[in-house]
Amino acid sequence: MSGTTELAKEWIRKGDSDLFNARLVAASTGPYDTGCFHAQQAIEKYLKAFLAFHGHSIPRTHDLEELARLCDAIEPLPELALFDLAALSDFAVQLRYDFTIWPDVRELEDAVRQAEGIRDVIMPRLKIVL
Repeated sequence: MSGTTELAKEWIRKGDSDLFNARLVAASTGPYDTGCFHAQQAIEKYLKAFLAFHGHSIPRTHDLEELARLCDAIEPLPELALFDLAALSDFAVQLRYDFTIWPDVRELEDAVRQAEGIRDVIMPRLKIVL
């Protein structure tokens, strides 16, 4: 098994950990900001797994749109246009430092659905077994 495959697996495992935690927060009574952060982090890690699998360097960014563009340059991923990556990117930094942002459970559930959807787009293209 190649180093790029192993690195991609590790990114997926970390993304799955974030998604698990986002789901836990969604099943709670809140607050939901941490769950939104974890959903964004899961998406970021799934996109970075795709880059790693293809042997590309991993940029130090939380910008999901930028990561999607990099992935799309490797292989067209038109399904990513179905997700609100710009809004989800805000959950990485702005959400953690803007004291006026308090997402509700519906926003978190949407973020979790989008993270699951992006995982569903990425995983078949990696052709790896965890």
